[in-house]
Amino acid sequence: MDCRQEEIVQSLMTSYHEIGGINHVDCGALPSKGAIATLCEDLLHILFPGFYSEHAVSFQDLELMTHELVASIRERLRTEMRRSLRLRDQGGNHHEEAMQLVCDFMVRLPEVRRLLQTDVQAAYEGDPAARSYEEIILAYPGLEAIAIQRTAHQLYSMGVPLIPRMMTEWAHGRTGIDIHPGAQIGSHFFIDHGTGVVIGETCSIGTRVKLYQGVGLVARSLAQGQALAGKKRHPTIEDNVTIYAGATIVGGDTIVGARSTIGANVFLMESVGQDMIYALGDQEHRIRDRKNTPVTKSPKTPESDRA
Repeated sequence: MDCRQEEIVQSLMTSYHEIGGINHVDCGALPSKGAIATLCEDLLHILFPGFYSEHAVSFQDLELMTHELVASIRERLRTEMRRSLRLRDQGGNHHEEAMQLVCDFMVRLPEVRRLLQTDVQAAYEGDPAARSYEEIILAYPGLEAIAIQRTAHQLYSMGVPLIPRMMTEWAHGRTGIDIHPGAQIGSHFFIDHGTGVVIGETCSIGTRVKLYQGVGLVARSLAQGQALAGKKRHPTIEDNVTIYAGATIVGGDTIVGARSTIGANVFLMESVGQDMIYALGDQEHRIRDRKNTPVTKSPKTPESDRA
């Protein structure tokens, strides 16, 4: 069977010449998606020693293992860092800058671990289904997404291009939770279930905040597009706030005050004060039998009459 390969290749070459913006040729290599994925996996080994290992890890061997892993991560991350820095500045090889950025990043990992310990604690205290810290670390997708975001946020705050976004997209693909590396998140953060959660770049989240699945902390869709880059576009969530499943909170001027609760499926574009409950009102439900005949709902039993 003639697959007309030469014709296909020439047609593609013509498109490469005519269509710009989605080619990356005759320039330096980009950060590798595969390399970033492996780095994320190894960073999880650093952050949660023993949890991602195939074999038991003794404390006696931990220092040597950590030495080897840190050295490996530093070398591989430096290579990807140099590639990412070329996107910002094509001149120079960025060797020294990449080395310094990697060192500055690695020094921050103990503080990331401190925050993650509070996240595990919040999950354990906030979910009656949690049986142990081990279960949370190994089986809760929210914690993995938070761990990678907190790690990527360090690189983001240092001005590293592209790599932080690639890291959180790796976590997004694994967990279904999309947290931009630019989001600022306080301690004791818990995402329960997690699927479909979206947290935007300029979102600010306080301490002891709890989100359920499908929550969106997002920006308005405006015509200005890139003109809004770097400006506050996503909501602020103050301390001790709970946001239930499917709620969407929109806009950089929107603030949810401390200790407030946002009910399920709320669409919120205005600020909510402290100590408030913001929920949908009663909604009409239409009930029909299988013959499509309306069914009269039974009257509600008063609370005082219930057994």
